[in-house]
Amino acid sequence: MHARPPPTSHSVQHPALRTRDGSEAKVRYEELFFDLVYVFAVTQLSHYLLGHLTPLGALETLLLWFAVWLGWQYTCWVTNWFDPRSAPIRLMLFGVMLAGLVMSAAIPRAFAERAQVFAAAFVAIQVGRSLFICLLLPRHHVLAANFRRILGWNCIAAVFWIAGAMNAGPARMACWAVAIACEYVSPMFGFRLPGLGRSRTADWTIEGGHLAERCQLFVIMALGESILLTGDTFAKTHTLGSLSTVAFLSAFAGSLAMWWLYFDTSSEHGSHVIAHADDPGRLGAYFHYVHVLIVGGIIVTAVGNELVIAHPHGHMALPELIVMLGAPLAYLLGNGLYKRIVYGAFPASHAVGMAATAALAVAAPRLDLLAMNVLTTAVVLAVAAWDTYRSRAAVPAGA
Repeated sequence: MHARPPPTSHSVQHPALRTRDGSEAKVRYEELFFDLVYVFAVTQLSHYLLGHLTPLGALETLLLWFAVWLGWQYTCWVTNWFDPRSAPIRLMLFGVMLAGLVMSAAIPRAFAERAQVFAAAFVAIQVGRSLFICLLLPRHHVLAANFRRILGWNCIAAVFWIAGAMNAGPARMACWAVAIACEYVSPMFGFRLPGLGRSRTADWTIEGGHLAERCQLFVIMALGESILLTGDTFAKTHTLGSLSTVAFLSAFAGSLAMWWLYFDTSSEHGSHVIAHADDPGRLGAYFHYVHVLIVGGIIVTAVGNELVIAHPHGHMALPELIVMLGAPLAYLLGNGLYKRIVYGAFPASHAVGMAATAALAVAAPRLDLLAMNVLTTAVVLAVAAWDTYRSRAAVPAGA
């Protein structure tokens, strides 16, 4: 695979754009500061699911998670093209941070009396950011048409976000699901709109290494939130008996296994693949599609860890079963798809791990929360060990 050619001077002439000199773009402190809002958002999502541990609550959490991810993802792409150190982009980031903080604060009551606050804050993030970039760029700049199309889809989705906030119950969920589909699926066909045409991923002159690192940092943030929730739950346990200690150790081992599975080899190879791709825009889109599964799995794992530490002998009802098995399944699937992008094939280790995890559902009626947590942790650890052995000899796709 050949390295992509350097972008034309037309794509770098605007002073707010990052300088493309052939070196890898660095993640700036402004971006790390921006991410702090999303640490709060991830915590809010974990607490929401924990407080609404029903199939309906799980679906609501899923919709809220997609909104949080979309707000971060679209901003991540903007800071890949534009320099966060420039005054206009820095001010834009701080504005998105403020709206993101309001949105995150509204998450606990997003399906109740704060629906309008949540929707208005999210629309302000998506529409406001895209409109700002459209106004910042000259009309005929190479990126301008792409952002006009993005703005168009943001506005279409905004109609459904606001409509959902003005309704309740199934109507709200349906409207918000359509809004999410508009913003999540539209990049798949180049944000095509009548009169505006469509964008080609080959025109998305992104810096692949930067985008990969941003995704990796979000995974670290989610793992950090999981560890904080685990430690906080253990600290609040009234009786630090042997079962609580075993549950705490199992939860920590689970976090370690997730880190191992993602960061040991594939994250580094992923950075290499996207940085040297002929079409980094296409791979960048794939990265964001699969990381919504990876990070979502970590968020649900944090909920499972709190359940098992607080109630080691807890009964395995359907909601608990969905959490305890759904989290590792989502994480293994997301990592498997990620490694398919990196190595060109879905790893057998992940397929076997998913099958083993699903098989635990048969034994669920005879297991308590602690036993299930220990078993799922053992599965992820085994997959990580297998994957490490395999990856030492694996070659990234196109290398």
